[in-house]
Amino acid sequence: MIKIRPRGNESIQQMLKRFKRLCQREGLTRDMKRHSYYEKPSERKRRQSRKALRKVDKDELFVPRSHG
Repeated sequence: MIKIRPRGNESIQQMLKRFKRLCQREGLTRDMKRHSYYEKPSERKRRQSRKALRKVDKDELFVPRSHG
């Protein structure tokens, strides 16, 4: 659970901005969006495989070359 305490003379808007940033960093917003609707197991597998393929493609783009 994320807890925010006011720092000195911090306004409500600054506290809210800090809270949102912490939620985003922890991945809470992503989880809330993902759990806001039911995802069939087949759709979940498809999403995960697409994510893995993107990772492989990204890794292949940035293959370090040896200077030989």
